Amino acid sequence: MSSRLIARKLRDLALMLGAAPQKPTPEDMTEEARELLAFKKSPEERKRRKAAIENERAEAVQSHKWRMIRWASIFAVNGLFVASYWIDLQLVEGALTASRVLGFHFADVNSSLQLMLAHKHVVINLVIGVTTVLLIYAVLGGRTFCSWVCPYHFLSELAEMVHLKLMGKKLVRDHELDRRLRIIMFFVFAVLAFVSGYPLFEAISPVGILSRALTYGTIIGLIWVGLLLLAEIVWSRRLWCRYVCPVGLGYGLAGIVAPVRVMYDATKCLHEGKCRQVCLVPHVLDITKLSFAREVETPIGVDCTRCAMCIDVCPTGALTFDIVGLARSGADDKSEEEGA
Repeated sequence: MSSRLIARKLRDLALMLGAAPQKPTPEDMTEEARELLAFKKSPEERKRRKAAIENERAEAVQSHKWRMIRWASIFAVNGLFVASYWIDLQLVEGALTASRVLGFHFADVNSSLQLMLAHKHVVINLVIGVTTVLLIYAVLGGRTFCSWVCPYHFLSELAEMVHLKLMGKKLVRDHELDRRLRIIMFFVFAVLAFVSGYPLFEAISPVGILSRALTYGTIIGLIWVGLLLLAEIVWSRRLWCRYVCPVGLGYGLAGIVAPVRVMYDATKCLHEGKCRQVCLVPHVLDITKLSFAREVETPIGVDCTRCAMCIDVCPTGALTFDIVGLARSGADDKSEEEGA
């Protein structure tokens, strides 16, 4: 595994844990990236890129292909739990936080940790379930759960649409918080579970609340979910997912070696910033800013949810899905495969 690849992985982890993206120095860039940057800063290329951006904005054509596919995935996965319970198929038992599918145990990383800390002993079935889930997301990409499975993500997207419309009318404004709050909340919930003997996070997590409400019809917790969504509409965009929920941290760590990723090609980028505007975790797309890419082709970091909204809005195909070994993608792919 090359030193450049190791450095990139460490930067990705730091970003996930709350570090601010850093603009690279010329020495941090590959020779190919430096040459591309010099070309893009030339007067002729600046003029061409500006004209291309104006033309793209005038056409205002945007795809929603991947959003529709993701929503279908969320409905399919959660619908399977509902159908299995109410029709008594017994194919899927439980909820998203812990379930058994065709006899195989699945368990959410954070929920299982909370439960074992609360009861102060290791539950073998949860360990098996967590291992199974981590192996899946080590292939698909860590935070794929957040955008392709989580039912709250769907509702939060709808709330975000309302929030942006209200912002456009200057009725509300977004309050950005420190992303390191997620790390603090992870330890706070862990300590509370251990001290109190009760997995408090499970009581307030909208993921578990919605999954149980859909499957078993328990609706009292939906009041809390409604309040969270209201806060996201009028106060802070994607409040729960961006700044509070610690679920994505475990999955992000699992996905550090994932072969499925979103790939960025700087040669095709206009740097107009539409991708960052729609991204749930826009810090992972800072490399799309002019002068921020260390390599010509770079996989988006481990905090990426693979939601593909950036792919939907990118007018030039600079962002695409990629699988290591099946497509030519970055200068370090060969090194990554050899070092895996």
